[in-house]
Amino acid sequence: MLSRLNALPRDARDTLFLLAVIAWVVLPQVGNLPLWCSALAAGVLAWRGWLALTARPLPGTWWLLGLLAITLGATLFTHRTLLGRDAGVTLIVVLLALKTLELRARRDAFVIFFLGFFTMLTNFFFSQSLLTAAAMLIALLGLLTALVNAHMVVGRPPLTAALKTASGMALLGAPIMAVLFVLFPRMAPLWGIPSDAMSGRSGLSASMQVGNIASLALDSSIALRIKFEGRPPPQSDLYFRGPVLASFDGREWRPMPARLRQRMSASGLVVSGAPVNYEVTLEPNNRPWVFVMEAAAKPPEIAGFDTVMTPDLQWLASRPVTDIVRYKASSYPNFRHGPLRATGNALLGLQDHLDLPPGFNPRTLQLAADLRRDPRLASADASTLVPAVMDRLRTGGYRYTLDPGVSGQHSADEFWFDTREGFCEHIASAFVVLMRALDVPARIVTGYQGGELNGVDGFWVVRQSDAHAWAEVWQAGRGWVRVDPTSAVAPSRIGSLQRLQPPVGVFAGALGELSPDLAAKLRQGWEALNNGWNQWVLNYTQSKQLNLLRNLGFESPSWEDLSYLLIGIVVAVSLCGAAWTRWERTQHDPWLRLLARVRRKLAAHGLTAPPQAPPRELARMVGQTFGAGAPAKALQDWLLRLERLRYAPTAAAGGPTQARLATLRREFNQLAWPDRCPD
Repeated sequence: MLSRLNALPRDARDTLFLLAVIAWVVLPQVGNLPLWCSALAAGVLAWRGWLALTARPLPGTWWLLGLLAITLGATLFTHRTLLGRDAGVTLIVVLLALKTLELRARRDAFVIFFLGFFTMLTNFFFSQSLLTAAAMLIALLGLLTALVNAHMVVGRPPLTAALKTASGMALLGAPIMAVLFVLFPRMAPLWGIPSDAMSGRSGLSASMQVGNIASLALDSSIALRIKFEGRPPPQSDLYFRGPVLASFDGREWRPMPARLRQRMSASGLVVSGAPVNYEVTLEPNNRPWVFVMEAAAKPPEIAGFDTVMTPDLQWLASRPVTDIVRYKASSYPNFRHGPLRATGNALLGLQDHLDLPPGFNPRTLQLAADLRRDPRLASADASTLVPAVMDRLRTGGYRYTLDPGVSGQHSADEFWFDTREGFCEHIASAFVVLMRALDVPARIVTGYQGGELNGVDGFWVVRQSDAHAWAEVWQAGRGWVRVDPTSAVAPSRIGSLQRLQPPVGVFAGALGELSPDLAAKLRQGWEALNNGWNQWVLNYTQSKQLNLLRNLGFESPSWEDLSYLLIGIVVAVSLCGAAWTRWERTQHDPWLRLLARVRRKLAAHGLTAPPQAPPRELARMVGQTFGAGAPAKALQDWLLRLERLRYAPTAAAGGPTQARLATLRREFNQLAWPDRCPD
């Protein structure tokens, strides 16, 4: 096959190479494109490759117009518009593929090159990961190679020669790209497009139907990374608060409606003890949720965002998080929040946390009535009822499982009396229903709990599989108190590093069987590498730029200082480039330097030659000026050999070019110069 490709005409070979590069550029987009778009692009590229291999004529204009009409119609049908990110990327991919069907002249190739560069950039609209960047670097080298090859119009130059030139161009441009990356004013979000919603990657939702989070436990993707200052707190304290769900219709938990939330009292957060300081790197989730460890008294510091805390202690950003963001926060593991007494508006708000829909979970309601008939619990408050229910969970044969399924109409009844097993959401939901039936205000809090330490970079990694649901109950004199009923069923889920593990792939599973430690280290190393990319590249913000200026000596740096510094560097580099170009013209070519010495020597002996005169013309002028003597004859012969070295090197003798030039230089120094003939 390789020999057949090498035997192809240059046009066919170059076309196939360009098609392969285009396929590589489009390949990462397949998951973001409609199925018909990927199929159409693949079919067009394969068709064009077959035409190149068989030297058949390209399709006519009507074919192209027909495919274009189909593309526009399909795009409009799929996206309901021809504008926006998704529709625009769909169109640019198909247009790039269709343009290859009219690749006849170099002008068409240049259009394809520039479309390819633009399509390459659109990959970053969907992902800025390290893998995407590496793939696009390869695509950049491929497109540059094809562009350089298109300018090699003579013969059949090897693609390796074009690749070498393209790699040199990329290396020369790397310092410029680095300077622009460091100093060009940052505008956040860099890649986010507000009019388009990214596919949410956070498994948490603003509502919870019992059983939904069970599927999330199979997702090992990273939700956030934590870097603690100093010693991290115990894992049992790592609760990262998300949406709070207090309204239950029998099937689904939702946040409290806005009309009822207005009569909830403010959080009334009171903290004590030493704070835990840390930095969070949050992955995109297309939600305004800002995850902090319970409980943060001050707003997290997020560049480009305003944050506010809701009455139920959840932090929200001013807009959805559609890019990786990094922020600092301080949390207090010892805290208290919520009203201390059930009076006034606080009473109305607490009553809303007692509501249960009629006709659901009758056996759980009966269980609450039976507990109240116990003399020890008849008039007990939350401080007594919670331990009693937790003890029932601990001793009643209940089991924590990864795959309990979605519950039916009476979800709490099924958990307490039938299946006796569930994931954290089943346990928390059944617990809150029972507490409300016991006249104890209660609600569900969702978020993340736990994490694992990456020994390579020292970051704590919180995964989607760490998504968790726990409960809060109200207790007079203490306010809202966290209760995690899952800790009674499965203490290892909360208090240690043990986790239910998602299924792994075949390769990873085989590697884990052979060497579990190696598999874990490879995973940690890869995640640390990705984290470094996120920290130093994707999170290189305007504040970091200004900190860089402070380190360079600017007292109060601003965008103007950044612009002046960038302009100064551009001017300095331009001047250095101009000086180098001037030096190269006079110093880089040793043959030209030797010819310049000849002219100066001739001028010293009375022969002034024009600067454009070649050696042969100089030899003729030497004969006219100095006559036919032996010194003039030797000088003419030397000038002709100097010309042959430049313009007919294969006809010259004496070894490599540099060696022959050195010989001519020595002979020049030994020449006897003739005297000028009298007029």
